[in-house]
Amino acid sequence: MATVYTACRLAVQLVNRIPQVAAVIAVALLECRCLARMGTRKKVQAFVRVKPTDDFAHEMIKYGDDNKSIDIHLKKDSRRGVVNNQQTDWSFKLDGVLHDASQDLVYETVARDAVSQALDGYNGTIMCYGQTGAGKTYTMTGATENYKHRGILPRALQQVFKMIEERPTHAITVRVSYLEIYNENLFDLLSTLPYVGPSVTPMTIVENPQGVFIKGLSVHLTSQEEDAFSLLFEGETNRIIASHTMNKNSSRSHCIFTIYMEAHSRTLSDEKYITSKINLVDLAGSERLGKTGSEGRVLKEATYINKSLSFLEQAIIALGDQKRDHIPFRQCKLTHALKDSLGGNCNMVLVTNIYGEAAQLEETLSSLRFASRMKLVTTEPAINEKYDAERMVKNLEKELALLKQELAIHDSLANRTLVNYDPMDEIQIAEINSQVRRYLEGTLDEIDIINLRQIQEVFNQFRVVLSQQEQEVESALRRKYTLIDKNDFAAISAVQKAGLVDAEGHLVGEPDGQSFGLGVAPFSIKPGKKSRSKKTLKDQLRPSTPPSKPVAFEDFKNERGSEINRIFKENKSILNERRKRASETTQRINVIKREIDVTKDALNFQKSLREKQGEYENKGLMIIDEEEFLLILKLKDLKTQYRNEYQELRDLRAEIQYCQRLVDQCRHRLLLEFDIWYNESFVIPEDVQAALKQGSSIRPGMVPVNRIVSLGEDDQDRFSQLQQTVLPEGPDSISFYNAKVKTEQKHNYMKTMVGLQQSHRKQSHQ
Repeated sequence: MATVYTACRLAVQLVNRIPQVAAVIAVALLECRCLARMGTRKKVQAFVRVKPTDDFAHEMIKYGDDNKSIDIHLKKDSRRGVVNNQQTDWSFKLDGVLHDASQDLVYETVARDAVSQALDGYNGTIMCYGQTGAGKTYTMTGATENYKHRGILPRALQQVFKMIEERPTHAITVRVSYLEIYNENLFDLLSTLPYVGPSVTPMTIVENPQGVFIKGLSVHLTSQEEDAFSLLFEGETNRIIASHTMNKNSSRSHCIFTIYMEAHSRTLSDEKYITSKINLVDLAGSERLGKTGSEGRVLKEATYINKSLSFLEQAIIALGDQKRDHIPFRQCKLTHALKDSLGGNCNMVLVTNIYGEAAQLEETLSSLRFASRMKLVTTEPAINEKYDAERMVKNLEKELALLKQELAIHDSLANRTLVNYDPMDEIQIAEINSQVRRYLEGTLDEIDIINLRQIQEVFNQFRVVLSQQEQEVESALRRKYTLIDKNDFAAISAVQKAGLVDAEGHLVGEPDGQSFGLGVAPFSIKPGKKSRSKKTLKDQLRPSTPPSKPVAFEDFKNERGSEINRIFKENKSILNERRKRASETTQRINVIKREIDVTKDALNFQKSLREKQGEYENKGLMIIDEEEFLLILKLKDLKTQYRNEYQELRDLRAEIQYCQRLVDQCRHRLLLEFDIWYNESFVIPEDVQAALKQGSSIRPGMVPVNRIVSLGEDDQDRFSQLQQTVLPEGPDSISFYNAKVKTEQKHNYMKTMVGLQQSHRKQSHQ
């Protein structure tokens, strides 16, 4: 017995130092776990993608048999004389050469593994580098108009959300941001969203112990694939592009689309969670100003682009040199923003886009040298595990305090058998749950007290059983009645408009004709007077079987819902009229287009006929006959008509979008109020209505109604539903196309509204 008391006293002395011990243990655990998770060093993966061309230089560019090397051969320049030490042959070893590769093959080869590992806690960076016009943006983003030609970025978003669905044991949140670096200035490509707005202060790059982040850059939570695509397309419309001789739509800025992920286990301790991010970098193309012929603003942009790419190459050379201590990351915004990605804690993949033509061979060699230097860079990917140190300390303090209390009980009950102080396992918890249930049912007289843990678990199981019973009762009520949340102001407003509650929230009853009603009687009903309201379908059928919903719906539209039904019909009529006009305009456009094609063919025939018969000139001017001249005038008029009709069609589509939203709102309102009226009239018994008092969580009229009656769906409605089921690319493309259509509709609508405002201003000035 003395030995037991001595051990207890020593334990109490240790427990008295709980705060200091807990803090030290928590810090030590964090350090040990971080060291255990350090990754191994690996080289950057570098791939080359060759742009398809009909003029491929077969004699100068050759691929290795393993498809992982590329050889370049140049003929010697004879103008340098007999003694000529010019290098003519180069060989580059890479991780893969993608020639005539589809977008599917590119993604599977380059990006799939990096994206997959990101969900396990590893950061990833995929970068596209190369000469302007070599296909960087096509590789990264793809053709947003065509689902099959989508690039790495949209495919990565799809893979992320698909893998989240396959991991039900984790709660994973996804956020995205879209950064543009233009002329050494930082811009948020998602600042045009209505809930973001332009930043008051300029964005800056900030470093902290956790890494590099952009202060002022908006980060958006996305819960589904379609939302992520909408953000991508929104950012794409805000990118800065320009045209020159090498590329009609040349990106004039560096863009970084970042996907942030945070995963919490649903089954393990909540102290630990993992974070990761994927940087998808689309670099602007390097340019030789002599070839692009850039001038003015485009020349200034090219200067900034070449300068930043030069600093990027310097940073890569420094990273590849193991003897270098200082890496010049802060020379430009691009290298500073990518400091974590270049040689940091991430899986790094480079895709170098090159031309396969002889005319671009010097730029191709420069891009391949960059890829070779990048392969010398090593990274150290590691799982980004994070621990909540404060929560760990609190848990340890709570655990030690509990042990102290148990030791005190053990001292007071020394005559009892030894008490087990270990945490309870699932079997013991299940046994306590069974004892609590039997105690509540009356089959068990009392629950034996063993220790403090057991007492706490008994109370906890009481709470669990009570919660389960509450849920069962609520589920039974929901199956039979309708519940409404008192904090749901929209539903309360609808109930008030339906006459079920007054302005103060008191329940309003239906008078029975003898000055008696359930709840508070309306002010229009005076005591002692019988109601003279005529009998409706509700009064006639209340005692018997409720009518079918289609029949009741017709009665509702003629009575309480007459006003909202009238508004719905008017909006539907306006919508159908706009769609009819749009259809007629589309037919006119098609007719004009056919006339344009016929006129072009006739004009080409006249030109070829004139060339065969011989052309005549007068003072350097070509002489054409009257028929050809009339065809030219007709073609000009037709093109003008086509532009005008097309602009009218765009305006009509914007109006249709607005009218469709009004119709949907009216339809939803009509169904909601019918649902309230039907439940009040036929579903909820009168004696139950009498039990619905103020403050109760049960409210009539909130049973959801799905497809009660067809509200005149037209061809456009059916087409929208059909479009989602028969898309040629399958169901995976629905989110992609929906996001694309919504983004285009939004921008067309905004453009139309701006045009209308400008026209109103002009009219007011006149």
